[in-house]
Amino acid sequence: MATAKKAPAKKAAAPAKKAAAKRAPNAAFLKPLTPSPALAAVIGTSPLPRTEVTKKVWEYIKKHNLQDAANKRNINADDKLKPIFKKPQVTMFELTKLISEQLS
Repeated sequence: MATAKKAPAKKAAAPAKKAAAKRAPNAAFLKPLTPSPALAAVIGTSPLPRTEVTKKVWEYIKKHNLQDAANKRNINADDKLKPIFKKPQVTMFELTKLISEQLS
């Protein structure tokens, strides 16, 4: 008697995962804030959300090559950033706090 070999059963396709629901951004981050005169010299005078302010400051830092060559986490202050930083060099982790103090 010949036994018929069964083909291995195909695994059922896994149900498609639900797309992760996008988190709604916090309204506090989207509220336009007015920069101080010192910060306005870097990013402009128009009110911007906190996230956009940080992006514009980073654009300025990169455009003017202000990251420290030896340690990229440090940012060297130029004449426009010294009034904001209040010292010649800050770390990238201090940056957000210092920028927040310049917004109202």
